[in-house]
Amino acid sequence: MAGVAALGFIIVLEIAARRYGLPGPMTNQAKEVITAPASGPLLYASMALMMVVLTWRQRFVAAGVAIGIDVVFLLVRWVFDAGVTEGHSFGNGALWVILGCAVIAVTRRTGQERVLLLKGVGLGLLLVAGRKTGDTWLLITSKAHPSVLDPYVAVADHALGDPSWLAGRMVAATGPIGEHVLDWVYAQLAVAAVVVALYQLRNVAAERRFPGHHLVRTFLVIGLLGPAIYMIYPVVGPVFTYGTGAFGTGGEQWAVANLWPDTLPPMTTPQPWTYDDITPRNCMPSLHTAWATVIFIHSRKAPRVLRFAGTFWLIATLCATLGFGYHYGIDILAGVVFAVTIEAGLRSFDRGWDRPGIQLVAYGAVVFAALLASARYLPMEMAARPWVFGPLLVLAMASVVYGYARTVRLWDPQAAVPVPKPEPRLELI
Repeated sequence: MAGVAALGFIIVLEIAARRYGLPGPMTNQAKEVITAPASGPLLYASMALMMVVLTWRQRFVAAGVAIGIDVVFLLVRWVFDAGVTEGHSFGNGALWVILGCAVIAVTRRTGQERVLLLKGVGLGLLLVAGRKTGDTWLLITSKAHPSVLDPYVAVADHALGDPSWLAGRMVAATGPIGEHVLDWVYAQLAVAAVVVALYQLRNVAAERRFPGHHLVRTFLVIGLLGPAIYMIYPVVGPVFTYGTGAFGTGGEQWAVANLWPDTLPPMTTPQPWTYDDITPRNCMPSLHTAWATVIFIHSRKAPRVLRFAGTFWLIATLCATLGFGYHYGIDILAGVVFAVTIEAGLRSFDRGWDRPGIQLVAYGAVVFAALLASARYLPMEMAARPWVFGPLLVLAMASVVYGYARTVRLWDPQAAVPVPKPEPRLELI
């Protein structure tokens, strides 16, 4: 049922993209069977997810075949002098292996073995399709909403101390090394999620079944629902790629003003602002923050190195989203609330809805809606009273996080109390 629903959604999105004269997710993904893929690391990460259902011998064979196919593609491009101008020169092999395993599942497997292999293939393809679906969503947001709400969010962000402007100056002070590290962390977020997911799914091949809930489910649902919020609340952010944005350089003809990060935006009555039809309206909420948050949550029960990695990825992602000017402060708070609410909903769905789960999801949804509504309808009041609204915004987010932590403690089984061993006693022989 999940597979059919996902396929139906992708088909609908393909049709919607065609109406705007854009290639849809299915078209873009089909091209990567031959052309250079947009993200080679993502395709290999997807293949790694698929391989959790294989034995170790099968994994080595699959990886070898993928690398061999990529070498062949590289040689063919070199012979015909077809250099790669966009994307990566590798990754086709991983996609071919995923599709080949689907063919093997249908033609050479039966019963539970076929179902398990198809689930592995579906898991890998869902990660790939999620990326293509998100790209298509972003293009549609730019075509469907000529006006953006950045002036409202920028004014409301005064209540938080304009963190994007502050972080932008701090990141610039770190020089090229700090910028390159944060840019790499920001770009490879999906790969980090796969690493944590591989630990969670490490026993699938032995147990011949998937766990009820894991990171990939939450990751994909966030990517599915997040762009729908973009359609309701279009915001481009202070700065987007190549310096364009509501307050960035490079897009002066569309920007409200060239202010970021040195000059704070003026505290004037905001109005909707007409922007171009190219830049995605992908700011509210911050999905990178949401994804990094669920990576942090799911890494809490992993070994220490993964716990440290999850913490680092969350902190670095927050620094990148603000420091590069991609998001406002309220976007970050909304992203955390969005992620925690979805995670709570999926966990409740997996274990069965109960009163604490329903209350947590409802409360998270109300707080999320309140954050968006306050930035839209109360920006001047928020900016005029930062000592009131700033703490209230942070406390609202923290209350959802605390509610999630408290509810999860109720859900998790209590650790068994160890029975004390009797102390040795001297006995007569």
